[in-house]
Amino acid sequence: MFEDSTFESSGKIGKASKSKYWMLATFIINGSILLLLILIPLIYPEALPKAMMQTLLVAPPPPPPPPPPPPPAAPVHVVHVQSEMMNNQLVAPSKIPKDIKNVAEKEAPPSNNFGVAGMEGLGGSSGGVIGGLFSGNSNAPKVKAEAPKKVNISAGVAQGMLLQKTIPVYPPIAKAARVSGTVVLQATISKTGTIENLRVIGGPAMLQQAAMDAVRQWRYKPYLLNNEPVEVETTVNVIFSLGG
Repeated sequence: MFEDSTFESSGKIGKASKSKYWMLATFIINGSILLLLILIPLIYPEALPKAMMQTLLVAPPPPPPPPPPPPPAAPVHVVHVQSEMMNNQLVAPSKIPKDIKNVAEKEAPPSNNFGVAGMEGLGGSSGGVIGGLFSGNSNAPKVKAEAPKKVNISAGVAQGMLLQKTIPVYPPIAKAARVSGTVVLQATISKTGTIENLRVIGGPAMLQQAAMDAVRQWRYKPYLLNNEPVEVETTVNVIFSLGG
């Protein structure tokens, strides 16, 4: 029995030592494989996949450069034009500047009392030119509006100014042809009331000459405008009727 127990124990010890060797060998093999996986990419980088290398090695694009600063503004030269006074009168400047800028003056130069109130020194009134025209000063000039040379009036107004009317003679040929109607004439009434520049505007041709012969003898009252007689332009209607 002692021998059997010794043989079994020696078998167990041998199995245990063999398992330790296998574990150590497995650890060494696994470590070697891991070490090779780490060292191969470092020694031979071309062995790595190209897609992975491009992802790892491509650097991001640089940020865009900042915009350039704006150019400096050109300096503005302002030329102050100062009026020169001599004996309280304006004198032309001795030098004409090339570039003149509008500069707002803080205070206007003195008017030397020449203006509305300064007209008193020239014999005017305290109201200036307007006051001298509309005041009671007898020396002030009187402005008179000039009447127009010719005025247009209607036929109705001209009819009210008529003083002498000659009845036109009905032409026999027009009466035999049973021609009737209204002859419209354009006429100028002179300042004395006579007919001038008589002309036909419309109407039957057989009656036009008879109408003109009669209207030339008409006399009108002068047309007054601002109490002054003026020439007027008007129309005259001469009616020819057969009388049934």
